[in-house]
Amino acid sequence: MTAGRGDTVDCLIVGAGAAGAAFAWRLASAGIAVTCLEQGDWADYSALPSLGNDWEAARQSTHHPSSNIRRKRCDPPIDDADAAIKPLMYNGVGGSTIHWGAHFPRFRPSDFRVRTLDGVADDWPIRYEDLAPYYEENDAIVGVAGLAGDPGNPPRSPRQMAPVPLGGGGARMAAAFDRLGWRWWPADMAINTATHGEGRSVCNNCGPCDLGCPTKARSSADVTYWPMALKSGARLITGASVFRIETDSRGLATGVAYFDRDGSVHRVKASIIVLAANGVGTARLLLLSDIANRSGLVGRRLMHHPTGLVTGVFAERLDDYKGPFAASILCQEFYETDPGRPFKRGFQMQCVRADGPVGTACGGYLPRVPWGHGHHRAFLETFAHTTSLTVTTEDLPEEINRVTLSPTLKDRFGVPAAKTTYRVGPNAQAILDFGLERATEAFAAADASRVERVPLIAPAGFHLLGTARMGGDPDSSVINADCVAHDVPNLLVVDGSVFVTAAALNPTSTIQAIALRAADRLIADRHNRRAV
Repeated sequence: MTAGRGDTVDCLIVGAGAAGAAFAWRLASAGIAVTCLEQGDWADYSALPSLGNDWEAARQSTHHPSSNIRRKRCDPPIDDADAAIKPLMYNGVGGSTIHWGAHFPRFRPSDFRVRTLDGVADDWPIRYEDLAPYYEENDAIVGVAGLAGDPGNPPRSPRQMAPVPLGGGGARMAAAFDRLGWRWWPADMAINTATHGEGRSVCNNCGPCDLGCPTKARSSADVTYWPMALKSGARLITGASVFRIETDSRGLATGVAYFDRDGSVHRVKASIIVLAANGVGTARLLLLSDIANRSGLVGRRLMHHPTGLVTGVFAERLDDYKGPFAASILCQEFYETDPGRPFKRGFQMQCVRADGPVGTACGGYLPRVPWGHGHHRAFLETFAHTTSLTVTTEDLPEEINRVTLSPTLKDRFGVPAAKTTYRVGPNAQAILDFGLERATEAFAAADASRVERVPLIAPAGFHLLGTARMGGDPDSSVINADCVAHDVPNLLVVDGSVFVTAAALNPTSTIQAIALRAADRLIADRHNRRAV
């Protein structure tokens, strides 16, 4: 569908990813006219590289998670020369859930109160209890494979499906954690281990989930929320690259301007505008539009999750390249602040599966087999003999870590690209150092024959958080607790930009819970206004 000049809509959403999809469904279900603009397209499930023999080559080229490497027409470039961690994202219906690993944990209650509990960063203006019913509802829609009863986390309802099988590596590391006395639990995963959702199959353990799931067993927003949203009356326009939010003399948002695929400019007027374009895209659009920035914090406090990797090589085969690549067990033994450690907050370790044959030989996230004499022998000793632990750290917000507009790089329409400036802070570095030692200790307990480390995975900026943070004070935050911009009362932000702190785990479940809550608050506000 295309929109012509002069179109007027009730609620306009920018971005069709995890947050935009959930928000669109909720409003459309309430009878509100919703239009969503997405610069990418629908995924073609008949042409996913995981269906062919060259899937590992596609992972490093046409389906790389970095838009700077992928370079599709819908991918604006990003100036990341000054970023120690490179931002990764996917532009299309479903957003980065098209290429994610589907790990689906919730934040802990402590993650919302780090200033009160630990004296760092800031408390959120909402609490875990505010999101708990939305976590539950979101789990039911997405479909979560897991196991309720984790004593280290708040109670939750029985998971929709049994956990994803641990695999050879997961079972090996679970036994090692037991020997060390460290708590572990099967990871909550948005992957079907049983029938769940219309038109979706059960996981067949084919493996390369990051290239898209041809059976739709792995959840993504295009196969969960968007079919329901469209059935409820939402309108979705693809190939629409929004470059400006337009305002009137009162400072209210009146609509947006966007380029279509051919470079023609269109304008859409709207009563309410909702940004769901991730922590880089939303900040870029706010900066391009020069709005909602009284605090000066738009684009600032960019948070990732600095991640290190430890890989163990074992004498026996684990065949850990089979199955969902990021799904197994997690250990949150070191998640909370411990006064005896030289840092605040903590980290989690997640067991991730092995690479394919090309990745094993050439290297990817995992250490490659050395070239030269003995390469083939080393390959045979390594392929199917490894498993890995990621060390995912809390990333405290710092204003020097930020998104700005690049002074030199532009997208294909001539609009300034986003520039990310990022360094790993001293607290996160201390967590990484400590976490890498613990992961190495775990592999020793697992009797690994060799251990390899990657101290920091630079191409791991999957989580783009904090660049339009929520808070109660307009001078120190961009949006309020209901995700409404302090300076522009008919503008909302509902993606990871709103995060006050990052926790030490994957954010998608929390992003969608926040989006659902914000939609409910907007619906209630509209009803209250009409009642008056």
